[in-house]
Amino acid sequence: MANGRPQPHLSIPPRTRPLSNPSLATDSWNFLVTPPPDRDPLNLWADDPQRSSFGLASPDSTYPFDPSFPEPDTSLFERPPSRAASAYESSGAYHGYPEPHLYRSTSHRASLRPSISQRSLGHRHARSEVQLTSSPSVVRGESRPPSFIGSDESSPESTVAVLSDELSSLTFASEEGLRKFQMGSLPESDEAWHRLVPPEAREVLDKKEVLRQSVIFEVIKSERDYVQDLELVKDVYISPLLNLPVISRSRLQGFLSEVFYNLDEILAHHRRLLDQLFERQREQHPLIQSIADIILETSLQFRQSYEAYIKHYPLAEARHRTELRRNPKYQSFLSQCGHHPRVRKRDLNTFITRPVTRLPRLTLLLSTMQGYTAADHPDQETLPLILSLLTQFVKSTQPGIEAAESKVQFYALCESLVYQKGEIIDLDLFDESRSLLHLGPLARRYRADVGYHWADLNVALLDNYLLLLKPERRSGGEIRHVVVSRPIPLEYLCLSNFNSPTEPRKEKNNSIDQQQPQSSRSLLSSFSIRSTYRQMYPFTVHHATSKMTRRYTLYAASEEERDKWRVALVEAIALRKVRQDANMWFAPHTINEGFFRMPPLGGQIHSSNGVRHFTGRIRCAVPFSSGGKNLIAVGCPTGVYVAVRGQSSQFRKVLQLPNPTSLHTIPSHNKFLVHCDSGLKAYSLDLLARVAMHTSPPQPLDASRENITAADDLVLFVKVGRFAGKILVLYATKGLWQVQLHIVTPLLPDEAQPPKRRSISGLLTFKPYLKDPISIPKDVHDLTPLRRKIGICAERGIHIFDPEHLTTNYTIIPNFLTEESNPPMQLLKQRCSGAKPLGLVKSGEDELLVVFDELGCYINSHGTPVRQSGYLRWETKATSYAHRGDHILLFSLEFIEIRTLHTGKLVQVIEGQDIRMVHAGDETVFVAMKGQNSLNVGSGSADGTDDKLIELVETTELAAQQQLVQSPALWDEWDM
Repeated sequence: MANGRPQPHLSIPPRTRPLSNPSLATDSWNFLVTPPPDRDPLNLWADDPQRSSFGLASPDSTYPFDPSFPEPDTSLFERPPSRAASAYESSGAYHGYPEPHLYRSTSHRASLRPSISQRSLGHRHARSEVQLTSSPSVVRGESRPPSFIGSDESSPESTVAVLSDELSSLTFASEEGLRKFQMGSLPESDEAWHRLVPPEAREVLDKKEVLRQSVIFEVIKSERDYVQDLELVKDVYISPLLNLPVISRSRLQGFLSEVFYNLDEILAHHRRLLDQLFERQREQHPLIQSIADIILETSLQFRQSYEAYIKHYPLAEARHRTELRRNPKYQSFLSQCGHHPRVRKRDLNTFITRPVTRLPRLTLLLSTMQGYTAADHPDQETLPLILSLLTQFVKSTQPGIEAAESKVQFYALCESLVYQKGEIIDLDLFDESRSLLHLGPLARRYRADVGYHWADLNVALLDNYLLLLKPERRSGGEIRHVVVSRPIPLEYLCLSNFNSPTEPRKEKNNSIDQQQPQSSRSLLSSFSIRSTYRQMYPFTVHHATSKMTRRYTLYAASEEERDKWRVALVEAIALRKVRQDANMWFAPHTINEGFFRMPPLGGQIHSSNGVRHFTGRIRCAVPFSSGGKNLIAVGCPTGVYVAVRGQSSQFRKVLQLPNPTSLHTIPSHNKFLVHCDSGLKAYSLDLLARVAMHTSPPQPLDASRENITAADDLVLFVKVGRFAGKILVLYATKGLWQVQLHIVTPLLPDEAQPPKRRSISGLLTFKPYLKDPISIPKDVHDLTPLRRKIGICAERGIHIFDPEHLTTNYTIIPNFLTEESNPPMQLLKQRCSGAKPLGLVKSGEDELLVVFDELGCYINSHGTPVRQSGYLRWETKATSYAHRGDHILLFSLEFIEIRTLHTGKLVQVIEGQDIRMVHAGDETVFVAMKGQNSLNVGSGSADGTDDKLIELVETTELAAQQQLVQSPALWDEWDM
């Protein structure tokens, strides 16, 4: 007893021996050296000098299946017990885990005293470490003390220091077990804190501290096992996949990235965490003060990596299961990997799930540790912070997991879709933003010969389409979904009758009446057919342009299910509209609304007193330039009106021509062409612009008129195009028995010729391109100028003519000459026979798109259908079309449908009333429709209805935001 004060003393019986634990047999890896032939069909366990990490092969590393651990430097453990080494002493050797300095150092013993370094770190001892008692019975060891044994006269610091010295001497023999634990060679039954600490050492701690130390040990143990499992994934699965022909090289990197994602990042974080935990364990074993500071620091670092992995996990699992289902080599590979001793009969999905379950498991352990920690211990401040951080993080990843699971469900649905034969449907399923909003069973009732027939459907609501699907089970148990009706774009989807009363559905059950005793059942009653009725809740969806033919009444099983569908459908339609408005390929730009007006129903175009003037519907328009000004000419039943762009409210009537049908300009020849009731006429383009801008009287403009056609010619249509470098004007005239095609070409002013007839004044500035007009089919309704040929649209198809050899060289497309031996072509022919051809558009180097009013099909240079005679069906019946870049625009009375040219994918829909395409040039597309005022007041208003002229402006993708360029004086007033 020093200084007259009692000191804590531990009486150790002489028979006490150091703890001894058997080590793992070193020959347990012989399985990998000579594997059974039947378990190694892919030769996985053969020696290979190459080993690779996550995604990259390393030629100088060992083969990944080499299970041997590096042997530790045994000289570290041959140090005499009396020698105290520094905790910072380095061995100079590299090991997979931190080198285990398993000896009691001077720095360790000082660490249990309130040194300067400890006080700077803010560390305080737990109550269980410093609690003292003066009971004589406890000092004599008559009963187990509830805490440390000491004297009232001893300070807590000196008591803990002396106790730590004695614990250090007592537990030195257990450091061999700790070394084996950290190396992973300790038997599993001995991997517990109480197995590595002698009973005499446990007697000095109260029960709560014993449990706390056991939980701390379990945290370290679980972290070690977790790191080993992540390393196993790299060694047993990833590296062999890089060296074996299990998955094709073109798909391998994508597969590894999809399935294992950023597992290497997570492994790096936990390797560092395990290193720090092992170091703390070696320094303070068996009485570890705290590990909360280490876990808190690492938790702040790995949050981003875990968030990415957890949200991606459903996609990784789905990709793994898909490959497992489709690739027999992958099945054999995983089966062979299951025999690896480190795998312990666990499947790959278990290892992929480990990062997802690790944080909840760690949270549970830390929460248990907090319950066993004294109230005045510093961990009571750190542990709640860690638990709050981990709990909030796990909760925050749930929406991401749900979104990924929805994506997996969506991918599975896409793979199971079966479309109707012949039709080309591009649902844009592989777009990054595509998602499955709602999926569920609904019923549909069909009228049959006897009553009604019920069919069970699976209805899928995507963010762009509504799909009605019929599930079918194929061979092997695979479920396919047949698209029973054409998918409905959300832009065209209309909803109704969500409050309709219920309707009964009759169901038949072939069952034995279990209510009757066996003796009373007759032969007929035992197998009677009993009918039951189930109430169904209907609602209706229909296509906006086919309200009767594409109308579907669907039935939900409950009122709650019907309400879910109503909410999902309404939100999906609204969301689709918002996205479309924010990402328009062609933006409608209003040029004028209010000037062009139509009279009320039954009224006259001109008012009697001239106070109110009605121009009539817009029938045609054309942009042009003159004198450095950009102008727009608009044709109405009352004449031609012209205004300067930007001053569209100041339209002026410049030509008094009845019912102009089309307007054309030839700027290179200063010509303005008007097709009207009185034929085809040409005017001076510059004089037209001067009259519109009030810089010239109208008389010179009238004097410049030139009649290209005779006064009695009935002109059907006019087209202006460039053929083989020449500008040609094509127009068709209808006679009594035939329709003739005329081709003329404009002349330059110095090439003008005098007229042959004296009745015609002025010079002739157009001359015939061909000597005589050519007879064309009587049912012709339009022309399509091509680069070197002309397409004449008729009822049977499009007749292709060569302007140089019109009488001898022509074909009809699409060409169905081989349709008798080609069923898909027969189906296409049937579809095209009732459709009206509108024109041709070049869609590729060797392809043309034939545009009909209801569908489109692709043909080659010979006119033969390609793409397996597939066809595109428009959502609305088109009256005209326009080609702009990579898109084709289809115009109907209520919708403008914009599709990609190469696939037919629907990308945008513009809605309106009485839509008319009035101009489709190389750079501009003009459209006329009813104005907003007309939609509000109706067609019966005394003021008539407005007609609106808009331009479809092609948009471009927003460029990356430029960095702000700051001028030197920009922040002068801020003194920055």
